[in-house]
Amino acid sequence: MYKKSHHDVDAKHGTNCRYRCVMVEPEHDDLSEAGRSDLEVRTIHSPDEMEAASHVLMQVWGTTTPLVAREMLRAVEHSGGYVAAAYESHRMVGASFGWLAQHEGETALHSHVTGLLPGARHLGRGRAMKFHQREWAAARNIAWITWTFDPLVRANAWFNIEVLGAQVSAYLENFYGDMSDSINANDESDRLVVAWQVDATSPREHISTPTINVPTPDDIVSLRRTDATLARQWRLDVRNALTAAIDDGRRIIAFTRDGNYVIEGDS
Repeated sequence: MYKKSHHDVDAKHGTNCRYRCVMVEPEHDDLSEAGRSDLEVRTIHSPDEMEAASHVLMQVWGTTTPLVAREMLRAVEHSGGYVAAAYESHRMVGASFGWLAQHEGETALHSHVTGLLPGARHLGRGRAMKFHQREWAAARNIAWITWTFDPLVRANAWFNIEVLGAQVSAYLENFYGDMSDSINANDESDRLVVAWQVDATSPREHISTPTINVPTPDDIVSLRRTDATLARQWRLDVRNALTAAIDDGRRIIAFTRDGNYVIEGDS
């Protein structure tokens, strides 16, 4: 299910780290009030804030079982990790946490979970949360931010690769094993690892060599519920194509608007 093609693509260090923003998604040109979001992203510290963040993440993933307990969030924050929340009109609408790690021999923040409530997505809120992570990491001389995402989810691939410019570094097959939440159930938990350079300022490279396009399904979350057999085939096809490329030392260099991973081809 892939084809060859040619594709050209064009702080503060402290306990009260805040990121006050008015963000607009790059694909939206409408700058009216309906297309804007006045959002505050800040680190959190108290047990009550941790409890609220745990509940928000449960709602995001559609599960009655906590993705992370209040006690674990408190431990991550106390030991020097990152725990933050997004607020709109003083209401918590998103949460994120991660811990210190390594990437290519340099210090990294591994962002384990970042999520926004369904009604709070779009309008640049996710981007604001990631840039708050970047501000936090820069203040601590952390070189990279890493995280994982499901390679079949188009919106996440576009956001991570094209909006943020993160680099794909690995493919992890069935990384978490079976998952039961409403987003991941009825599928294997493959993940791509991406790395985002904290101090990167160079522009995206221009692609002029032959490339290979690997398509993805329109909506894998819905497909898992309506046609598990087809969802499974998509999983295997994308897994085989991406792992073969990575094993051959070819990079995933872009993700297209119509849902294709763009991989370096033979020169």
